[in-house]
Amino acid sequence: MKKKGIILLIALLILSPILYKHFKKEPPEVFTHNGVVHTTKVNKDSFQVYTDGEWKNILIKGVNLGITQPGKSSTEANISEDEYYRWFEKIGKMNANSIRIYTIHPPHFYKALAKYNEKNENPIYLFQGILIDENILAETLDAFKLDSILPFKEEIQNAIDVVHGNITLPEKPGHVSGEYTADVSPYLMGWIPGIEWQPSMVHNTNKVRVDKGQYDGTYVYTENAKPFENWLADIMDHILTYEMEKYNWQHPVSFTNYVSTDLLSHPYEPLEENDLVGINPNVIKFKNVETGYFASYHVYPYYPDFLNLDPKYTKYIDHRGKTNNYAGYLKDLISVHEIPVLIAEFGVPSSRGLTHVNAHGWDQGFLTEDEQGNILSHRFEDIVKEGYLGGIVSSWQDEWFKTIWNTMDFDNPNRRPYWSNAQTCEQQFGLLSFDRHKIKVDGSKDDWKKLKAKPIYSANKKDLNHIKNIYIDHDERYVYFGIEYKDLRNNNLDTLILLDTIPNQGNTTNPFNKNISTKNGMDFIIHITEQDDSKILVDSYYDTFYYQYGKVLKMYPENPQYEEKNNGIFNPIRLALNKEITIPKTGQKQPLIHYETGILRKGNGNPESPEYDSLADYYINKEDNFMEIRIPWLLLNFKDPSTKEIMGDMHINGLESKINIDGIKIAVAAYDTNNPENPDIFPRSTDGKISEKGLYNYAWDKWNEPIIKERLKKSYHILKDTFSNY
Repeated sequence: MKKKGIILLIALLILSPILYKHFKKEPPEVFTHNGVVHTTKVNKDSFQVYTDGEWKNILIKGVNLGITQPGKSSTEANISEDEYYRWFEKIGKMNANSIRIYTIHPPHFYKALAKYNEKNENPIYLFQGILIDENILAETLDAFKLDSILPFKEEIQNAIDVVHGNITLPEKPGHVSGEYTADVSPYLMGWIPGIEWQPSMVHNTNKVRVDKGQYDGTYVYTENAKPFENWLADIMDHILTYEMEKYNWQHPVSFTNYVSTDLLSHPYEPLEENDLVGINPNVIKFKNVETGYFASYHVYPYYPDFLNLDPKYTKYIDHRGKTNNYAGYLKDLISVHEIPVLIAEFGVPSSRGLTHVNAHGWDQGFLTEDEQGNILSHRFEDIVKEGYLGGIVSSWQDEWFKTIWNTMDFDNPNRRPYWSNAQTCEQQFGLLSFDRHKIKVDGSKDDWKKLKAKPIYSANKKDLNHIKNIYIDHDERYVYFGIEYKDLRNNNLDTLILLDTIPNQGNTTNPFNKNISTKNGMDFIIHITEQDDSKILVDSYYDTFYYQYGKVLKMYPENPQYEEKNNGIFNPIRLALNKEITIPKTGQKQPLIHYETGILRKGNGNPESPEYDSLADYYINKEDNFMEIRIPWLLLNFKDPSTKEIMGDMHINGLESKINIDGIKIAVAAYDTNNPENPDIFPRSTDGKISEKGLYNYAWDKWNEPIIKERLKKSYHILKDTFSNY
């Protein structure tokens, strides 16, 4: 026994280095040249990483990762180390090789990244962003103001120390804090400081700082540069100087830029702001730098408008032999650069709400998760084909705190993180969803049974005509209805759900069936038919679109009748897509563009189903005589469902008007279209009309902590396959 034990001990001693190497990856290799330590660099048209004793090209396949989950604002970090690590695993399995963050994350982000890279042969590289206070820039319109540049340079130094795991950041409102000990500098692919620069700020800086001469720093200088370009040179020089002096390291460096401040001219751009000024990366030069310099742009296919108006782009033929405005712009952009270019942001959202359209359907919203994935894949292919360093998808996770111009006037800006607004495209760019889909909307009663839901209305057997039971529920994203029928297979039924949300408003009649009326005004009608023309309508007096674009902005025909209470008119629910514009090149004027967002789409809303349609609003199961419907909160003029806050009387107090309610009062009716004179009505009064006293008031508890459930969208899996090809 002793002999066997000695043999086993010797074997373990011999194998232990091999086992250690197997289970723990060797520390990353570093390269030193001219006294500069580095592991990444830009070489010609490619990033390179130092591995196995040589420099290897790497095509960037990345995702942008935000700092929050639902329930917190954009500056409140609430992602744990375990969650970060789990996300890195999923990102790695997606065949991505990099992530970009916009600002400093908490210490456990860097710990999780270091831990992941220590355990995985294929590391995830980091692009570290550094934010500047855009509010101060917007106020001063002068980047050289000390209250802009000094805090920005301090933030740069903090970011460098953070990446090297060598700082403790004190608590500060709007910033992360803590002890940073994880050194991820070997995995830093590059620095990308800044924001999407406001063109008017850049233009004014150039105007008021003409006294600024060309910049000549330790590592960066300029030739024929404008003042703001000199300012950027100073910023990048500060990055290189601080990191060299303190750590003897260098990394590739860039700055954030956007299409509206590119170095091209766009004669078809209708908004002067979007072609007011350009930033030219070519006039910024580098010296004594081992790691290189690259340009960085955010480029989306649907905006600015010139992308969809300029024939140079709309008629461009891509490598597939198809017209492609996105590829056309990419070709134009890269052709004027003397340095390599990274697309640091590109994407489309899988939201129900739509904000801007693209001629090819690559829209800013109203896309299924399948469509989102396919569009992302094709745009990444465009990026690679046109010769870029790679592309970084926006974004990894959905971000509930965000807003967009065509919905931002209709919600409470202080409560956005607490609920999921299906109508706001900016919230749903992610590959990772947090919506829990409390009711799956697939025509099954199972979800209601699990909830032990009790019907809000049930028919007496003697009165049973069409409807047996009616259910209602909600989550952070939708109001759900479940309706159980007597016989859907042998009847051609229309169903009306009438909703009273705001007191002392609404219509007492409806446009679909004169036999269904109420003394209590109804603000919304959900009309479900078997002809696929279902929709939700709003009382014209409570129509936010008409009020904003008709009464206030005068971009839509005014109708004084809409501004009278109980006028009997229900309007379609609409969202604006573009305000009135004039194309400078042609002088052509385009009126307000809008669409009807209240149209309801039939489909399977269960993410677990092979037939899943992420844009589905309702599902009719004729076999089981059951229908499920989900309505986004904003379609019911909720400013914040978590506090029961709705839009108030706009015609008195404007779009800022708000009130808090107890709940939603509900009536339901169904009738055979061949016999509309005899509808089922819940609740029914003795005269056959809707009973005001019997109206069900659906109430719920307020919340400050949303319930979330992580789910990888179908777009994740599509992009995973695409990334595997590169």
